[in-house]
Amino acid sequence: FRKKNAMFNKWKPMWVTLLEDGIEFYKKKNDNSPKGMIPLKGTVISNHCQEFGKRMFVFKLTTAKLQDHYFQASHHEERDAWVKDFKKASTCIENGQRFSRKSTRKSIRLPDTINLSQLYHSMRDPDKGIKDLKLEKDKKVFNHCFTGTCVVDWLIANRSVRNRQEGLMLASALLNEGHLQPAGDISKNAAQGLAETTLLDSSDALYYFPDSGFFCEENSSDDDALFKEEFRGNVIKQGCLLKQGHRRKNWKVRKFVLRDDPAYLHYYDPASGEDPLGAIHLRGCVVTAVEDFSKKQEVEGNLFEIITASEIHYILQAASSAERTEWIKAIQTASKIGK
Repeated sequence: FRKKNAMFNKWKPMWVTLLEDGIEFYKKKNDNSPKGMIPLKGTVISNHCQEFGKRMFVFKLTTAKLQDHYFQASHHEERDAWVKDFKKASTCIENGQRFSRKSTRKSIRLPDTINLSQLYHSMRDPDKGIKDLKLEKDKKVFNHCFTGTCVVDWLIANRSVRNRQEGLMLASALLNEGHLQPAGDISKNAAQGLAETTLLDSSDALYYFPDSGFFCEENSSDDDALFKEEFRGNVIKQGCLLKQGHRRKNWKVRKFVLRDDPAYLHYYDPASGEDPLGAIHLRGCVVTAVEDFSKKQEVEGNLFEIITASEIHYILQAASSAERTEWIKAIQTASKIGK
């Protein structure tokens, strides 16, 4: 594993040992004494951690004292197996039972030949992929989504798997890596580890593609109609950027999703929820690179500015000059063709 040091904000490789009542981590496999120990009693384990945009296979342990510990596995099967063991051990502690790892490691490994990104693009194929549907559940209308059963059915029909058990495992891997997103309480609870698998082979569990323009309708008020209109456009670019606040002028990482028609740039807290923190209407906006930003600011380099038609200014920072150029071109294109 790699473990994040909470004090120095650094990642270091560690050898981790799971005990009946806690986790010990060592600097090296052959060390006699651990560098630290995390008690599992009252611990909450999150296996779909999105707080580190560029790090994959990260999961989080939050102790009873609300201390966060982050771990990074080498691949998603390893992460899922460890998370399952941690949750099993924590449950055994709560119920006064003895934890046995043997009962939690009966999982099937994905073949090395499977490419999840390539499979995702096949699922998005307009002719042969999974079709977006408009489904009603619990007095809500979910647009551009599909059921968990549809996903497993497609994987079998596409000969990506041999049976439903393998299909469920592969679908869960797609969900864990963000190629599928849960929609509705049933699928969200499963994705948070409250069911046997993170993805459910059920017609009641709904999912959607992250770039599908998914939105949920609950009522027909005028405000809601305007809000839903913002999400009807196709997603043409998404990713994490630093955004400067309007009041405190502090900088925070935000996930941005760019849609083309209507032209909107929504931004989210990457660590929680699917509801946007705000929206930038791009029709008639001006977007330019910023080179002479004040040196008194906390960040510098790869900055760009969006000035909306109503003259609201947004200062953003990309990770590199090339990424900044990509965002500027994409926003300029959306602002010209979108309404």
